[in-house]
Amino acid sequence: MRARDAARLSALRLLCAALKQKEVDERISLGDADVLSVIEKLLKQRRESIAQYEKAGRYDLVEAEKFEVGVLSAYLPQQLSDAEAEQAVAAAIAESEASSLKDMGKVMALLKPRFAGRADMAKISGLVKTKLSG
Repeated sequence: MRARDAARLSALRLLCAALKQKEVDERISLGDADVLSVIEKLLKQRRESIAQYEKAGRYDLVEAEKFEVGVLSAYLPQQLSDAEAEQAVAAAIAESEASSLKDMGKVMALLKPRFAGRADMAKISGLVKTKLSG
């Protein structure tokens, strides 16, 4: 507020409102995992908005959304590298003894709680699908 960074302040207020809304809707006190899920949800919404705005040619709105993605991303834990993600997927496949795409659910059930907030689960899902089909 003191830096008079209105865009950053707006993004943080958006996050606080989303957190408060989840607390009120579910009548719970949010833990770390809940906060991470709210941030991930907001990031997913922003990324979808960016894609839609780019299709529509609204580059002014794209820049605003990208700024919000940058602000919100700062509150997530350090993301897994591609090599770490591949290693984790291989370990989960071995642990669950998965052999085909039918076993993808078992593998994702192992990976999701371990890497919530640290990896894009859509990307992880793609890796799992590639490894199991190939």
